[in-house]
Amino acid sequence: MTVFFLLASLALGTAAAPAMAAVKNPDSYTYLTISDSDSLDPAYSYDTASHMIILNLYEPLFQFEKSSTEKLLPLIAEKVPSRENGLLSADGLTYTIPIRKGVKFHDGSPLTVEDVRYSLLRFMLVDRAAGPSSLLLEPLLGYPSTRGEDGKILPTVWADANRAVGARDGNLILRLPRPYAPLLTILASWAPALSKSWAVKNGDWDGAESSWRKHNDPSKQASPFFERAMGSGPFKLERWDRKTKEFILTRNDQYWRTPARIKNVVIKGVNEFGTRKLMLQAGDADAIYADRPLLAQLQGIPGVKIIDDLPTLEMNPVVFFTYKINAAGNSFLGSGKLDGAGIPEDFFSDKDVRKAFAYSFDYKSFISDVMRGKGTQATGAIPKSLPGHNPNGKKYRLDKKKAEEHFRKAYGGELWDRGFKFTMAFNSGNLPRQTVCQILKRNIESLNPKFQIDVRAVEWPTFLDAYKASKLPIFVMGWNADYPDPHNFAFPLLHSRGDYPATQKFKNPEFDRLVEAGNAETDAAKRKAIYAKLQDLAFEEAPQLYILDQVRYRTQRDWVKGWYHNPIFPDSPYGGYFYSLSKE
Repeated sequence: MTVFFLLASLALGTAAAPAMAAVKNPDSYTYLTISDSDSLDPAYSYDTASHMIILNLYEPLFQFEKSSTEKLLPLIAEKVPSRENGLLSADGLTYTIPIRKGVKFHDGSPLTVEDVRYSLLRFMLVDRAAGPSSLLLEPLLGYPSTRGEDGKILPTVWADANRAVGARDGNLILRLPRPYAPLLTILASWAPALSKSWAVKNGDWDGAESSWRKHNDPSKQASPFFERAMGSGPFKLERWDRKTKEFILTRNDQYWRTPARIKNVVIKGVNEFGTRKLMLQAGDADAIYADRPLLAQLQGIPGVKIIDDLPTLEMNPVVFFTYKINAAGNSFLGSGKLDGAGIPEDFFSDKDVRKAFAYSFDYKSFISDVMRGKGTQATGAIPKSLPGHNPNGKKYRLDKKKAEEHFRKAYGGELWDRGFKFTMAFNSGNLPRQTVCQILKRNIESLNPKFQIDVRAVEWPTFLDAYKASKLPIFVMGWNADYPDPHNFAFPLLHSRGDYPATQKFKNPEFDRLVEAGNAETDAAKRKAIYAKLQDLAFEEAPQLYILDQVRYRTQRDWVKGWYHNPIFPDSPYGGYFYSLSKE
């Protein structure tokens, strides 16, 4: 697959201590983040906090070579299919993937091609609402969900899945309904291999046609993989303490490659930046999560290195409007009526309300003051590192006069007179998202004393549950690429079956048509034109507010060696792939 951006040169800023400090806890690596994980089930997880840990416990078929988003290396697979090596058919519809021999799961049992086949089938058939299954359903089956719009399971799913995923003579055989160029890059992150025998023994799907339906769209904690793991990766899960938000990973000494140099990895959620900073300073943490507004407080600490200007494949933060809010037991809605004490469940289905919010945000100040001038205002859903990005795309600006005009037009003029009150949430510890909420609150409340917005911090798993249940009137989140292609932004952000629109209850046939046309088009110029039209339509309809195309930085102790940044790896540059790390 053609590479779509060049990695920027890394600007290194190292604050040197008068003398090199002795390495603390040389056999252990501690990373402090702000979030607990949602689930360790590879077929359920669809957030970076969870998936970063999963990809250290499990292994997909391939992985990207260090910082590349183009070159793939075989992992569970022995070879990367291509037309040149004969493992990809001339018509682009059949992939033959030889599975590596000698790989063992953490319990010592051998990994086989049947485990890999089972893992891919399970990944697709679990298909939880707003989950990752569409990443493989779309290329392998030709449709993004196992369920129709009525919520019922489609009658051909089982037959289609078994046609698409097969095994023969130690090879995984994938048969596509049509060519799908990004497939191999998807398989470099998604559907990592898990043990079928362990899954069945612990009450998961047994692989049979007669039983898969009862595992479709499951509750989070119903899966035996929710808080346990049985992979083949370089680390094993020793413990997940959900009360303290702490993971302990231990080295897999029977790993098929050379075992990792680090014996133990600790990932702990610590919301308070001051605590993260003090632990980093004392050497009790080796790397920490820190947003751009906090950079100045980390510079100059002896023994701490800042690595800045790291490229991203993300759109973050983004403001999402829920068109049909789930009102059942929902404290975010106030009274649930347009009476000055709440909002109705369809509040944001009024385009004038959405546009009023769009003109109430100070994009320029957010970038200059909060992000310290790092990054540029986004001009659509597709980031500048990918084709399909339009640098001249339409964008909103702070304009309180226009915001007032739209608020006065909303709900036939009733909104301005009656006012509203609701709660806007952000995930605890995320300072940029908190600031987005506060800017909107301040500017909107300044327009009319009858407008009231409460801002509430919510723990990440609780936030995700409320988001997935469509209970958040507005939510601020972001999208990190699952694979390096513009379709991976167009579909999850703007297609009605995508991750966010499905939760927003946002559906527009023209959006769907353009997203599908962009994915099917092979001519680069025509594809770019389709995405430009799609993003112009998104500006007009304003289902979401795109704020920032950004770069990131990493903060680590200078004794950490072997780290590299790959923008497609979940939670990079903060977390990452621990296999390559050492402390010297």
